Order: sequence, then C-alpha cells, then structure tokens
Amino acid sequence: MACWQEGGIIEQAQIDSAFLPKSLEFRVYTPPCYDQQPERRYPVLYLIHGQSFNDDQWERMGVDEIANALIAAGEISPFIIVMPRDRVWSSPEEDMFGEAVIHDLLPRIDQTYRTIPERTHRVIGGLSRGASWAVHLGILNWEYFSAVGAHSLPVFPSDTNNIRKWLAAIPRDSIPRFFIDIAELDRWSVTAAWFENILTEMDIPHVWHFYTGYHNEDYWQTHLEEYLRWYARDW
Repeated sequence: MACWQEGGIIEQAQIDSAFLPKSLEFRVYTPPCYDQQPERRYPVLYLIHGQSFNDDQWERMGVDEIANALIAAGEISPFIIVMPRDRVWSSPEEDMFGEAVIHDLLPRIDQTYRTIPERTHRVIGGLSRGASWAVHLGILNWEYFSAVGAHSLPVFPSDTNNIRKWLAAIPRDSIPRFFIDIAELDRWSVTAAWFENILTEMDIPHVWHFYTGYHNEDYWQTHLEEYLRWYARDW
C-alpha cells in the first residue's frame, strides 16, 4: 500500500481536566496507513517532554520521521505516540499533570483512537523532567504500563524515599521493563545511576546505558531510533 511510504500524521488537541487550571494540550502521532486500515488496532507510546519545553519537543527532534522510516521498512510494528504538555515545573504533589494523564488523557486516547487498551500494549517514556514523570507514573501506575523509558533521568526528590516500596508493591510478574540512559557529562548522572542501582539491588531486569554526550537535544536525537526500537520491541 502506498500509505506505508507516505508516513503518519500528527494531530494537536486538548482536553479539560479537573486536576489542572488550564486545558491539557497534547499531540498524537498516528502511524502510516492508520486511516486506510480501519479494522486495525495499535499499541500506544506516551512520551513526555523536558522542563522548559512543551509538547512539540519530540516532534521537533524527529520522532515521527524516525517512526515512519522504521515502520515503512518493517523493522517495528506501527503504533500510536501521545505527547502531552506539562506546564508546571514543581513536584508531583503540587503539579497534578500526572493525575490528569492517568485519569483524563489515557481514557480519552482509548476512546478516540483505535488503541489496544491493555498494559501489554501501553508504555511510557520521557526525557529529563519527562523521564522523572515516566518513572513516577510507570511505577505508581504499573497496571497501565508494561515498560518505562527514562532518558537523562533526574528522579523527583519527593520520590526518592518511596521508589523502593513502590517497586516492592508491584507483583513480581507485572514489574515493567525499564530502559535508563544518560550522558557521561550530564549533571543528573548521579541520580540516574542511583535509580539503576536500586533496580540492580532488587534484581529487576533493566537496560542501562552510560553514553558520551551532554544533557541536550543533540544527545536525545542521537538515540531516538534506539529508544523507539526498545519501546516497540514486544509488539
């Protein structure tokens, strides 16, 4: 079908949430041939941007173009990508973005798009502050997500005393798979390594990469294809 080469599309939308003072804005990438195959349903990847950026960050870095190329080549299965916008740069106790994602955005996406609404086909990831959210939401809401990607991770300070008990509370056969990567010159490398050590000590399988580079978009763009291949691995 010609649509495989035409690529997917990105739509912008917003929803009201009782958890937020303003509407929750988000972008949705639907893969090639989404409209031409109306009976097909898709896994969903939630990607959260970094602090001081917004929901266009992943798109600017070319996540849709890389997904298009990998899908067209048959190297990964088609999936939907949801990119919500976090407006507030405070802790999860003060910033209700996470509550809005779980209780408002996830149901809306499953109602609006042809998703496979099961945790085995829903994963979450983020970069920088978005990685903080991915770890926070992916562990606390493990029943929704089967994998968590943390790219250049600074763990929320308010989470540090709780992560062990949150992980211990997850049934062993339901612990999400984890991917953690960070650059050697990243100022958050110590906190990322701290989280990786916890996973190691608790004998939780995970992928850990310590790459060259900095805490910037050049670094994340360099590894975008690797990220997408990992997220889509089981699909």
